[in-house]
Amino acid sequence: MRYLTAGESHGPQLTTIIEGLPAGMPLTEEEINKDLARRQKGHGRGRRMQIETDAAQIVGGVRHGYTLGSPVALVVENKDWSHWTKIMGQDPLDPEESEEVKRKITRARPGHADLNGALKYGHRDMRNVLERSSARETTVRVAAGAAAKKLLSLLGIQLACHVLEIGGVRAADLDYSSLDELKERTEASPVRCFDPVAEKQMMAAIDDAKKNGDSIGGIVEVIVEGMPAGVGSYVHYDRKLDSKLAGAMVSINAFKGVEFGIGFEAARKPGSEVHDEIAYSPEKGYYRKTNRLGGFEGGMTTGMPIVVRGVMKPIPTLYKPLQSVDIETKEPYAASIERSDSCAVPAAAVVAESVIAWELASAIVEQFSSDRMEALEAAVEEQRRYAREF
Repeated sequence: MRYLTAGESHGPQLTTIIEGLPAGMPLTEEEINKDLARRQKGHGRGRRMQIETDAAQIVGGVRHGYTLGSPVALVVENKDWSHWTKIMGQDPLDPEESEEVKRKITRARPGHADLNGALKYGHRDMRNVLERSSARETTVRVAAGAAAKKLLSLLGIQLACHVLEIGGVRAADLDYSSLDELKERTEASPVRCFDPVAEKQMMAAIDDAKKNGDSIGGIVEVIVEGMPAGVGSYVHYDRKLDSKLAGAMVSINAFKGVEFGIGFEAARKPGSEVHDEIAYSPEKGYYRKTNRLGGFEGGMTTGMPIVVRGVMKPIPTLYKPLQSVDIETKEPYAASIERSDSCAVPAAAVVAESVIAWELASAIVEQFSSDRMEALEAAVEEQRRYAREF
């Protein structure tokens, strides 16, 4: 499976083309749009979320509610496009009006792709960089992830995301009976947090940051249940599935770190408190008595829940901008300001869930027979039976 995305933050639309979904998989716009709505929620979001009501259109690869096996094309229109048609239009501009309407950006914002992208592609107007490097692109990554989540759900694999920490406020340890309970509690929270005490403190921290023209980051966690054992591989570095999940996590805008299970805490513990003892029962097959390694050993799934966390830095667009340099005059200036959030961690959790879902679905499609959905379902169920009886 693979997908490409295209489009700019203030362009007419965002597009993704997904290849590799099996034929005969049920998929509707309604299912995709549920996740797009989740991505737009969260205490601390900026004015852009008041303008856009993201909705995906399926424009290829699906007929009468089922995938065809051909590429699936999804489009999300930018409702704000009407205010940017001159600035972001494809047609050449009249030279006499070009500078006036382009809203040219020559002051790089620290923490963004602006300057590095300008250096790489030779852009003297850094709007050409920021329009594509914007986190707005994650809209269609969530749409692609929704398709992947649908595939996983049909195979008995469920995902949930939640926020562990915002601005130094850490939630208490999770205590839930099922992923359904976790999802119900966190989806009702303005910061997607399971802990109601921490929730209020997180919201206060976001409000303080906004009042001060600042931004704050945090930590999100994705939990996956139902993955069969043995997905991934130890034989080559680029086939290790936990490596692919780590890469997917840090590919999200502003994410700077990732860990599995107890993660970096493993550096401070002896091996006897890190590794998971193996047990067997006829009902379960092989299982681990603990899950400190977060569902992975040797780059492969163990059959235990996958637990992966990502660290999001504070958004670098600040309403009290940092010092920068104008690339035209080389003089120091305060960096330019674009619309932004004071905290996007709750929304980023949904993006994290989406990219993790994509990598898991992709690994399953690669490993098992997947031209037809019914063949894939049978192959995954056979793998589960085989692992139980091995």
